[in-house]
Amino acid sequence: MNSINRRSVLVAGLGVAGAGALAACSSGSGSSSGSPALVGPNSSAVAAAEKKRPSTGTVRTVNLTAARAMLELGGGLMANSWAFSGQTPGKELRLSVGDTLAAELSNQLPDKTTTSIHWHGIALRSDMDGVPPATQASVRAGSNFTYRFITDAPGTYFFHPHVGVQLDRGLYAPLVVEDPKEPLSYDDEWVVVLDDWVDGVTGTPDEVFAELKQGMGGMGMGGMDMGSSSPSPSSSSSDMGDMGGMDMSNMSMKSGGSASPSASGGMSMNFMLTDSNSKLLGGDAGDVKYPYHLVNGRVPTDPAVYTSKPGKRIRLRVINAAGDTAYRVALGGHNLTITHTDGFPVQHQQVDALLVGMGERYDVLVTLADGVFPLVAVAEGKNASGMALVRTGSGSAPKPTVWPKELDGMIMTASQLKAADDVRLDSKKTDRVHRIELTGGMDKYNWGINGKQFDMNNPTASPILVEQGQRVRLDFVNKTTMWHPMHLHGHTYQLGTGGPRKDTTIVLPKKTVSVFFDADNPGQWMLHCHNAYHGEAGMMALVAYQA
Repeated sequence: MNSINRRSVLVAGLGVAGAGALAACSSGSGSSSGSPALVGPNSSAVAAAEKKRPSTGTVRTVNLTAARAMLELGGGLMANSWAFSGQTPGKELRLSVGDTLAAELSNQLPDKTTTSIHWHGIALRSDMDGVPPATQASVRAGSNFTYRFITDAPGTYFFHPHVGVQLDRGLYAPLVVEDPKEPLSYDDEWVVVLDDWVDGVTGTPDEVFAELKQGMGGMGMGGMDMGSSSPSPSSSSSDMGDMGGMDMSNMSMKSGGSASPSASGGMSMNFMLTDSNSKLLGGDAGDVKYPYHLVNGRVPTDPAVYTSKPGKRIRLRVINAAGDTAYRVALGGHNLTITHTDGFPVQHQQVDALLVGMGERYDVLVTLADGVFPLVAVAEGKNASGMALVRTGSGSAPKPTVWPKELDGMIMTASQLKAADDVRLDSKKTDRVHRIELTGGMDKYNWGINGKQFDMNNPTASPILVEQGQRVRLDFVNKTTMWHPMHLHGHTYQLGTGGPRKDTTIVLPKKTVSVFFDADNPGQWMLHCHNAYHGEAGMMALVAYQA
């Protein structure tokens, strides 16, 4: 992979922005042993908060069927997966701010599989957040559930399940909330959804997770630092690409760097990636080897094409729906002007490329030149990429492996952006501070928060408590040697005292990020790593309002 021109990459600030299933659904949760009563997702406080949201009175009704689907990913490549209404990404939903979405989910998944929909980035009512069993019961196979809520903030969002590792199948789609008073001027929009793909090609996400959660310790790699929060003295704290000292005696390598059980009975290694490395991400870039990286559901050999005319000003809404991959994104021959991240406006910044973690979204403006141009999404640290094309005139398509020079240019990360004046949090005394230590590692695959792996069957066991009206500071302290995109449901936070408003932010290895939010949306909310496999392994916590 091409090396990065480090002098042109403004990344110094990344990571240091601020130096019983339905028990939780009761109107107030708490035990008789003295633990505080909590505001339940279906409490009167949640209903009262919903009534205060400005509403247009318009109701957008949609039907979303989650079912098995045979997906065509381009070039004749077929994947037997799960998707909404037979396509991935699913059909875009678009509303105006203040509209009510009434989305009926029909679960037609096989094998009695339960599911849900989480509306990523939306500050909605708690009982519609789609996190079983914390905010609702799982939607059983053959059953329906209607999500109904007001969309109270314009921006670029998306939706996906919040059950197991279903996020890493084809069950996701964009959700755009338009601003009827949109201040930006542009000619057209192009929604760009990025994804890493394994399902129905080399295995399933469940098979991936089953392998990962065995950990590296069982492979004779226990002496290596594989993303642990307690690295061994002799190991590198940031690079698991150096495989020196690794015991390979029980594995036989297959093509593509995977391994199968040898005659001596070693652990199978069909999906685990052991040589990813990125300076942008502080070392180890990811856990999973994906055969394909998709842009709008297409492989780079048969890419999605956006057609326009030279001189047109286009708003790109970039969504990373991947399970385990950050993408470095550039449009060959063009600069990008960042206008929003995670739905909220920022002071405009011109860049050559973006770094987009799982769950993050960026809006950018670009004025199109004449010709055919590659939109390239490099799987950061994984020596692979996805691609789409922009066509405004004649010319031949570039090769699928094209590397535009912009990928080596200026990359401005979220920690260097500033919130637009109208969305910056007011200066206010911090009422409560929570230290959120990110812990665990690859050795035992025991990812957690504050040394604990979250138990989704008992979500209110150790809540992170807040009270209505408080200004809260969360200090994300990454004790591990891997990066983590940390996502908070139901709120946006601000990076530091003047950084961008976001709901998902990259926390680099051994770094601390401080974020601030106002506790203005009562209920119970997940806080977790948006790496699908880290979150499912236990890097989650519950932020709960005290009753």
